Amino acid sequence: MNFRRFSFRKPIISTCVIILSLILVVFLHNVYTQKRNAKSVVKTKLNTLLSVLHYINEDYFETVELDKLMDGAIRGVLDELDPHSVYIPAKELEEIEEQFKGEFQGIGIEFDVLNGILTVIAPVADSPSEHVGLLPGDQIIKINGNDALGITKEGVFKKLRGKKGTKVTVTVKRIGTSKPFDVIIIRDNIPLYSVRTAIMIDNQTGYIWLTRFSATSLHEVKSAISELSQKGMQRLVLDLRNNSGGLLKQAAEITNLFIAKSDTIVYTRSKRKELEQVFIADPRNGNSTFPLVVLVNRGSASASEIIAGAVQDLDRGIIVGETTFGKGLVQRQIPLSDGSAIRLTIAQYYTPSGRLIQREYEHGADYDYYSEIFMKNREAVVDSLKKLRPKHFTRNGRVVYGGGGITPDVLSAWESGITAESQLLISDPSRPFFNWASEHSQSIKNDFVSFVQFNESWVLSDALYEDFLSFLISQNIEFDRSAIAEDSKYLKRRIKAQVAAALWGRDEYYKITLPTDNQVVAAINSFKETVELEKY
Repeated sequence: MNFRRFSFRKPIISTCVIILSLILVVFLHNVYTQKRNAKSVVKTKLNTLLSVLHYINEDYFETVELDKLMDGAIRGVLDELDPHSVYIPAKELEEIEEQFKGEFQGIGIEFDVLNGILTVIAPVADSPSEHVGLLPGDQIIKINGNDALGITKEGVFKKLRGKKGTKVTVTVKRIGTSKPFDVIIIRDNIPLYSVRTAIMIDNQTGYIWLTRFSATSLHEVKSAISELSQKGMQRLVLDLRNNSGGLLKQAAEITNLFIAKSDTIVYTRSKRKELEQVFIADPRNGNSTFPLVVLVNRGSASASEIIAGAVQDLDRGIIVGETTFGKGLVQRQIPLSDGSAIRLTIAQYYTPSGRLIQREYEHGADYDYYSEIFMKNREAVVDSLKKLRPKHFTRNGRVVYGGGGITPDVLSAWESGITAESQLLISDPSRPFFNWASEHSQSIKNDFVSFVQFNESWVLSDALYEDFLSFLISQNIEFDRSAIAEDSKYLKRRIKAQVAAALWGRDEYYKITLPTDNQVVAAINSFKETVELEKY
């Protein structure tokens, strides 16, 4: 019998260099606190690891892939730490770094694969796709002459992304045109925007939805504030819901935009003093002339909590929504010799009043840590226990609570306001609202000179609503007509918003839908609470 063998020594030696460095970093903390001999512990554990690898190589019943095996070993080491210390294999690292840079190279479309067809949801603003005139609803049926039917999302990335200056030819099938046509697109840098939308909700209220923190976030928020101010903004809702965080420096600098005094924004504490940081607001960069409400939920974490915590502690604004995630650990990304990296927790965040943002966790119980935020009645439970948490005081003496996450000044749990049947219809992966609206918008695109005229005068008639329901049936989308009947007004608004988006863009979509968002409504109603903060 012939056995497949593989070289053991060279891969193991190179990989053990990585393991040794990890063990040195990770175990020194326990060694330090337990006053054990670091060199002895590392040597013993490394010898044990090498023995295990030897037996796997010699006696395991089938060939193993060393890369996967060692990746698992490294992850196992980091699993013994906090939930946010992680190992990043080399293949994943490039994509992550691209996201934090805030740009990649390609054609710039938001897309989905609907019924096996690559469909443009929206061209990215100021991207090559927008420049050549791609529209929402366009179907890309060929890429460089090759059939794109049945393409996967991974295939889309592979074929449409590419180096700046290179060309790609896409064949487009467009609603209202008799024949497909070719479009040549020259790839370029595509910004990954942090500000998803910045609009005026009403004549005095500006709204900025910040979805992530990247290298471009500060510039985007500053530009949004400037544009809204020119449109007459007198007060601002900053929406940080489901913003899971990002770069610490960007969070501090964005917070500084709202702080007009030299005051602490956030500080960190670490085992090593040289790793600690304090961010102080520069009054020259701050503006406190307009009332501010920050909207958060259980998905707001890390950098989002830094902003919410500082705004609350410094009495600069009112926090509305749900208690935030509670991620207050600072990670440093450390590159390794094989192109991978570890993201290691080196410190903890604290708000200006001294509140620890990080909530409690149990080592190795990552599933419980993350699933906890989805528990039913979470807000009621958190609110009932807040008096057991350490008390802190804002600059004006208001009581706030530490121990993890940012507790809002005004509690507002999210409510869809519609039936489960209607919610399923809205979230259907085939995007029926988008598809119907994209087609119908072509028949009325010349009827309106502006969005304002459309929004004031166009109403989805009962006849058109019936046409939409017939469209659902034609697409084999199952729904219970009686179950969605009570939500017809809401569904008509969503359809109208999709028509507006097809004709004018994403901002107009949110101008129609946001007034039905109960948390946004709660934020607007909370501006009266900001009157009490004027002393700041």
